[in-house]
Amino acid sequence: MSPTRRRGNRAAVREARSGAGPVGEDFVAGPHPGAKAKFGLFGEVLTVGLLIALVSLAVVTLPIALAAGIRQLRRFAAAEDSRAALFWADVRTGILPSLVVGVPAVLIAAVLTVDVVLARSGVLPGGEIVGVVGWAGLVILAVAVLVAAGAWSPQAGWRAAVREVPGIVRADAVGALYIAATAVFVGVVTWALIPLFIPAIGCAALAVVAVPVRRRR
Repeated sequence: MSPTRRRGNRAAVREARSGAGPVGEDFVAGPHPGAKAKFGLFGEVLTVGLLIALVSLAVVTLPIALAAGIRQLRRFAAAEDSRAALFWADVRTGILPSLVVGVPAVLIAAVLTVDVVLARSGVLPGGEIVGVVGWAGLVILAVAVLVAAGAWSPQAGWRAAVREVPGIVRADAVGALYIAATAVFVGVVTWALIPLFIPAIGCAALAVVAVPVRRRR
């Protein structure tokens, strides 16, 4: 086969995988074909980040916002129907039941944040230890919320999703560390500039989708 024809074949395969070109009868898209359209995926992450930010304005609604956003990105990566209407349908289905997760999470986060602030002020004895425990607790809480949101589905519900968290973390401890790093990233960039929460939380939702299906050695 000539070099020109090989280059043409490779270009055809790239176009087919991205959805930009025709496919032959023997073409196999492979797993997660939607994720191969990199610019499209970037735009979807920003869109999902905006949707999550809107739904989570009440703070206690962050779990359902994350869950709906994660499901939306999974649909996009699988090249399935990913209309925004499906995101809002997930929100409507799960928003009230999600309060069983959202309200306790917000209360725990508030207590830990107060501990960190008091530790930094020097009011508490052993403030350095209290501060480390507080930060660690916030990271663990963030990982738990992200993992639970990734496990949620309208059929299983939130209680089942929360019960799955320990098993998911034990089965993939390295993946949990990746999720923790993503949670820290969201916190840092949001602290630096609040509007950056939108792309950051979209990236966090993408991490929950991508980490379990990553290549492992």
